[in-house]
Amino acid sequence: MNTMRYKYVVILKKNNERTTDLLSVLLCLFSALAFAFNGLHNLHSPTLHGNNGGGWFTEAPTQSWLSMAVSVILLAGLITNLIISRVKGRQVRYRYWLLVSAIGWIGLTPIPWIGLVFMALTVLESQTKRPLEIGFDLDHIVINTLISRRFIWSDFNNIILKDGLLTLDFKSNRLLQREVVDDEDEDDADEEEFNMFCREQLAASSSSQSVKIF
Repeated sequence: MNTMRYKYVVILKKNNERTTDLLSVLLCLFSALAFAFNGLHNLHSPTLHGNNGGGWFTEAPTQSWLSMAVSVILLAGLITNLIISRVKGRQVRYRYWLLVSAIGWIGLTPIPWIGLVFMALTVLESQTKRPLEIGFDLDHIVINTLISRRFIWSDFNNIILKDGLLTLDFKSNRLLQREVVDDEDEDDADEEEFNMFCREQLAASSSSQSVKIF
């Protein structure tokens, strides 16, 4: 979301990132082990070639080495992410490793449809890690989900930010309450300023609706 287009932008906390990371790690680890097993199995499985049946050769040695190489790459990527996450305390992404897994399943195994599942998981992981932002402007509000949802001020009874908790009270009897991302530069004055802005827009919207009725 382009913050320059909105008067205020509030970023909401996401509580499912840890679960997404754990699932991504398990899937990538499973893929690495599957590729390693597939590569070793093919490398040491003799296959009879030729019409006369007179020779035994190693089956697909190039593909076997590729499978093991992809396995090593995945394991190295998981270890690197673990170090970055645990030691440096930084957020990591697994979408690239999920994509590597998808390519491996499609190109190196007899069950390529699993790669399509991993492709879908790559998109979902990216969406899960994407900051959930809500932009507030003079005439509309946009919730930045996978498909952005746009609302006008008259869709709400009340909007308030209090003690790090954003509450959106819809006129459709829907109530959304979410924690916002901590901002060291934000103080109570900013919170009050945001709430005053919301009150003004809600009042203006209510007045506009009243004029239309009469």
